[in-house]
Amino acid sequence: MKNKLEQIRKEAMEALGGLHDLGQLEEFRVKKLGKKGELTQVLRGMGSLPPEERPIIGQLANEIRNELEEGLRKRTAALKQAAMEKQLEAETIDVTIPGKRPVLGKLHPITKVLNELTEIFLGMGFDIAEGPEVEWDSYNFEALNIPKNHPARDVQDTFYINENMLLRTHTSPVQIRTMLRQKPPIKIICPGRVYRSDAVDATHSPIFHQIEGLVVDRNITMGDLKGVLDVFAKKVFGPGTRTKFRPHHFPFTEPSAEVDVTCAICHGEGCRICSHTGWIEILGAGMVHPKVLQYCGIDPEVYSGFAFGMGLDRITNLKYGIDDIRLLFENDIRFLKQF
Repeated sequence: MKNKLEQIRKEAMEALGGLHDLGQLEEFRVKKLGKKGELTQVLRGMGSLPPEERPIIGQLANEIRNELEEGLRKRTAALKQAAMEKQLEAETIDVTIPGKRPVLGKLHPITKVLNELTEIFLGMGFDIAEGPEVEWDSYNFEALNIPKNHPARDVQDTFYINENMLLRTHTSPVQIRTMLRQKPPIKIICPGRVYRSDAVDATHSPIFHQIEGLVVDRNITMGDLKGVLDVFAKKVFGPGTRTKFRPHHFPFTEPSAEVDVTCAICHGEGCRICSHTGWIEILGAGMVHPKVLQYCGIDPEVYSGFAFGMGLDRITNLKYGIDDIRLLFENDIRFLKQF
């Protein structure tokens, strides 16, 4: 039996050096040291040995077992280290290779123009005011001198939520909320999304953007309004831009005007965009109606003010030469990449 154990040791140690993966090592362990392994089978025959030989054979068997287990441990560690080195070599990073530049998004053209307009008006001393897009009828219409059954409501196709609540049709309710909350002097712009039930085409959308302005203080005149809008037009469309006021009617301003600027495409020469007139209408404006001031608790005998409002989408189209408003909302990456 002693010779048999020595034979197992010799064969096992020789075979151990020839194993090259962890799967083979596990098979070797089971074959030599498992419950049905060669070493276990020899030890089961110890019962037939004389009593005086059993301790000697048992000690030898334990030495062989410990030797094989230690050999397995070292061989396993060596194979794992070799595998790690091979993996590291395969995954080596060449730090001299140029990295892949991450793809960065860009601002939407509407956002770019809004930021530009905001900076212009902030530079003239305006503050920014915001309000809810779901609005009360009283703020959206009645406070602006447009009572129920007023003909002006027919001009604006409104999304009503219920009889007294709607999606705002302009950002003018923000002006009302500001005047109710804050007494003059007031100097604000109100940018934001607005909603009207318009059919979608190249110039109309049920969702669009406005930016409105309001100034209320003592001795505010139409001349102040013209000066602000003239500076605005030159900043946006260029220093050679001229403005023209045409009489108009809005229920919430008196007197009222529509404001034209020299065409940004042809610079006043006449083209298809401006219908060969050299002028393009960009906004409506006027002096705040006394009834609007009274509704907000501001004495029209002491204070006066002007207001103006423009479509941000229209300004964006004019500035970049875009001829279809739908392009601003379709999120076509080929279109947006141009900005």
